[in-house]
Amino acid sequence: MSPNWIPFKISICSIILMLASYGVHAQQDAQYTQYMYNMPSINPGYAGSKESLSITALYRSQWAGLEGAPKTQTLSLHSPIGYRGVGLGFGILNEQIGPTSETYFDIDFSYTLLTSRQGRLSFGLKGSAHLLDIRYSRLNQDIGNPNGPDPLLQQDIENKFSPNIGAGVYYHNERFYAGISVPRILETTHFESSNISTAKEQMNLYLTTGYVLILTGDWKFKPTLLTKVIRGAPLQIDVSANFMFNEKLILGAAYRWSAAVSGMLGFYVDDGFLLGLAYDRETTDLGGTSFNSGSFEVLVRYDFKKGTGRQIRSPRFF
Repeated sequence: MSPNWIPFKISICSIILMLASYGVHAQQDAQYTQYMYNMPSINPGYAGSKESLSITALYRSQWAGLEGAPKTQTLSLHSPIGYRGVGLGFGILNEQIGPTSETYFDIDFSYTLLTSRQGRLSFGLKGSAHLLDIRYSRLNQDIGNPNGPDPLLQQDIENKFSPNIGAGVYYHNERFYAGISVPRILETTHFESSNISTAKEQMNLYLTTGYVLILTGDWKFKPTLLTKVIRGAPLQIDVSANFMFNEKLILGAAYRWSAAVSGMLGFYVDDGFLLGLAYDRETTDLGGTSFNSGSFEVLVRYDFKKGTGRQIRSPRFF
């Protein structure tokens, strides 16, 4: 392949990525390798489950080296709020793909029932405000177009607003958790009056579960599973295995079915401060290209202590 072809191919990929993000029947939520430490983003029933204030920030750069590839930033906090069984959370999510930028502002509410001495069953609701920006002016519109720039792509879209709602159910005890959720229920249609394309956001149904095994006094093992179902898109299955040593060091690996393999590293800097890193490598043809250096993820989470001064980081390891 000629070296002169590569920049052209990368520019085309940028446009394809933008269109794929707003495809007719396959709009997907942002994905995370370290989802097990960022659960409020996919299940509002998780809000307040750590029994004290918890704050999480995550940054993901997907397909590093590929122009226009997705970049995602999230910030979330959640806590019980003083009424027995009630949890509240707030979140901000921003994702850029090529010339597009999406921002969600979320509010989560949960109510928890005691099902046994250790069992907790939570019901959650999510309210979202969605802002959409598309910078058509950033595209190289002369490529493959002998008639010059397309007049339909001359007006940028700025802060197009749409509301959404979500719901989730989450169960956990000291060793096990399972959840089912749909973070965005409303299937909002974009560009319905445009000749460019019609993009419809589809519901993303999540099924999550995990279990903690005590291997020795110092080692814990946690296998987890995430399944994401979307109409018009391939089934996504993420299987991961994490080992924790001495309540400090976390080593893990994950496999995204027919998509990627991942390595994860986590470390508790102190009792409530978790730093997490992840690296994904595509197993598809995209992973073998010279301009794709894999995907990187950085996560920081801080769990505050209770008023008594007792540490709140749960030995549940989730």
